[in-house]
Amino acid sequence: MTEAVQAPSVLIVDDDPEIRAGLVEVFQRAGFSAHSAGDVPSMEKALAAKGADLIVLDLMMPGEDGLSACKRLSGKGGPPIIMLSALGDDADRIVGLEIGADDYLPKPCNPRELVARARAVLRRGRDADRTSADAVRFAGFRMDIARRELIDPDDVVIPLSAGEFRLLRAFVERPQRVLSREQLLDFAFDNDGDVFDRAVDVQVSRLRRKLERPGAPEIIRTVRGEGYLFAVKPSA
Repeated sequence: MTEAVQAPSVLIVDDDPEIRAGLVEVFQRAGFSAHSAGDVPSMEKALAAKGADLIVLDLMMPGEDGLSACKRLSGKGGPPIIMLSALGDDADRIVGLEIGADDYLPKPCNPRELVARARAVLRRGRDADRTSADAVRFAGFRMDIARRELIDPDDVVIPLSAGEFRLLRAFVERPQRVLSREQLLDFAFDNDGDVFDRAVDVQVSRLRRKLERPGAPEIIRTVRGEGYLFAVKPSA
C-alpha cells in the first residue's frame, strides 16, 4: 500500500479576518493544510499547538509587528516565512529579507502567485534536507548541512536565517571561484525575480559579519565588478 503524503501546513498571520479567511481557502484549495492567527501571540500559540511548515506573515499588525516576529523566529531556526506588506518598495523588501524572511510579496498580491512562492520556498527547504549529513569545515567553522547549523571555532552555534544558510551553502559548494550576483540568485534563491542584486548584497554582508574573526583572513571577498569569492577551501 502506498503511504499517504501529508499535505504541507501553512499558518496565515494577519490582523484582517477577511484576508485570513480568504488565504486559508486559497491554500486549502491548492492542497495545503491551512490555519490562521490574528496577531503574533496567537501565532505563537498556533505554532505550539499545531506547528507549521510555512508561515505567511503580515508586516503591519497591532502589538508586535511582523518584522520583529520574523527576526525572532528566524533566529531560532523556525519555519520559513513569506512576508506580506502594503509597503512594497525596494527598501522594505530589503529589510524583510535582511531580517530573515524567505520571500516577500507586496499587498494586494495574486493568490496564485503566493501559492507558487510558497511551493518554491518549501521546495528549497526539501532540497537542502536531501544533501549530505556530513559536516563541512572551513577556517575553523563547522557547517552541519542536515541540522542547518553553523558552529564557530569556539563551538558556539551561529544563528543563520534560511536565506543566509542557502547562501553559505552555495559558497561552500563552489569555493575559490568568483560567483556573480546573478549566479548567487540562481544557486540560493532559485533566481526569483523579486530577489534582486541589492538583496544579495545585503545577505552577503550579514553572512560576512557572522564569519568575521579578529585577526583572521577574510572568508568572503568582494571582487569589484564581478561578484563574490569564498576564499577558503572547505573539507569534510
